Amino acid sequence: MERPLKTVEAADKFDVKINAAGGGVKGQAEAAMLGIARALVDVNPEYRPALKAAGLLKRDPRSVERKKFGHKKARKSYQFSKR
Repeated sequence: MERPLKTVEAADKFDVKINAAGGGVKGQAEAAMLGIARALVDVNPEYRPALKAAGLLKRDPRSVERKKFGHKKARKSYQFSKR
């Protein structure tokens, strides 16, 4: 979670407090890193090239697939019996 601050060598300049809800531990950690990186760019636009090169300004594009009609979940079906 301190990666964005260490990337721009500003770990001792800022205090960070984050409240994250929903998702898992990894998702919350990645969301916190993205939020910190975006806040750093707002504070000082000169940080942008370093954060972008480290891949810290990129959001994870994956999302939950929707449940389909006639299925238990997105892809899982009910048990099929021929007879």
